[in-house]
Amino acid sequence: MADEKKIEISDEEAQKLLDKGKKKAEETINDVDKFERLLQRIERKLKLVPIAGTTLAIIPTMISLVKSYVQKEYTDIPIGSVIAIVSALIYFVSPIDLIPDNVPVIGYIDDMTVITVCLKMVQSDIDEYLEWREKNGKNIE
Repeated sequence: MADEKKIEISDEEAQKLLDKGKKKAEETINDVDKFERLLQRIERKLKLVPIAGTTLAIIPTMISLVKSYVQKEYTDIPIGSVIAIVSALIYFVSPIDLIPDNVPVIGYIDDMTVITVCLKMVQSDIDEYLEWREKNGKNIE
């Protein structure tokens, strides 16, 4: 149990990681090819995660929101929220993590923490997007 305490990252550390990725997130949003490559990397990584759980299950919705934003279908969201989401997604697929992903199970703790902190910041925006998507017949399910 003592080792588990050492691998946890705080919300503050996760927030710093999100902030660190903002510039790259802005560049990704504005480059269709970079954005598409990011989506492909996320798809591949989600297939590798042993148990996505509820924390990582939000990622497809986050992707859908950003994709709708980039395609100018849904723009009723602050750009800061879009940047935070893309920053979290970039961190999720980044091979350079606080805890390397190749460490069984615990390698995804930092990824989940970054996604969770981002979600705390943008949850209301995601909820509004889901309402919009349902109202406009955009649900994939």
